[in-house]
Amino acid sequence: MTAEPVSEAAEPASEPTPKWPVPPPDGWTVDDLFTLPDLPPHTQLIDGSLVFVSPQREIHSLMLYLLEHGLRATAPDEFRVRREMTVVLDERNGPEPDVSVIRADAVTGPHMTRYQARDVILAIEVVSPESASRDRTTKPRKYADAGIENFWRVEENGSSGRPVVHVYELDPVTGAYVHAGMHRDRIKVDVPYPIDIDLTIVDKL
Repeated sequence: MTAEPVSEAAEPASEPTPKWPVPPPDGWTVDDLFTLPDLPPHTQLIDGSLVFVSPQREIHSLMLYLLEHGLRATAPDEFRVRREMTVVLDERNGPEPDVSVIRADAVTGPHMTRYQARDVILAIEVVSPESASRDRTTKPRKYADAGIENFWRVEENGSSGRPVVHVYELDPVTGAYVHAGMHRDRIKVDVPYPIDIDLTIVDKL
């Protein structure tokens, strides 16, 4: 009986190439954002383009926790605090603020996937290296254009690692945000409601 020849070791199978959706000529719409299959979690829509979120860093997660719980502590009954929920600005823009304060009557049930810009009274973006341009320029401009009255931009203090909160309010005359203050160790403001958050607590989280 003749032995079977020894075959060469098979090459390991290569990883399948991701099949990204091909955008239509005019770009995606908000409806597409919620109906396209297999999109990664927290995909956003900016100017008709899908924006995928990079893996979250530890400091980003801690800042979101601190802000979310701090805002809830003094939120009046007519407001709710939400984390990482899509806000529909117009047909081709559905960003996802890191934290939002919305009107309570906009909450219609536990299966909601989005809120309308008119229901948002505060949008917050925590800046990450990969999203810095969007968080500092693109999103604030779009939030202002949509009439969201308050915007916070949160940066990481390079020396302490603590959050630095830049507070903006919408100017009704120009329709643009004006800088209303920068807060390092504590943010204490009266708009959109009395808020007092000890930012140094991030060291203990």
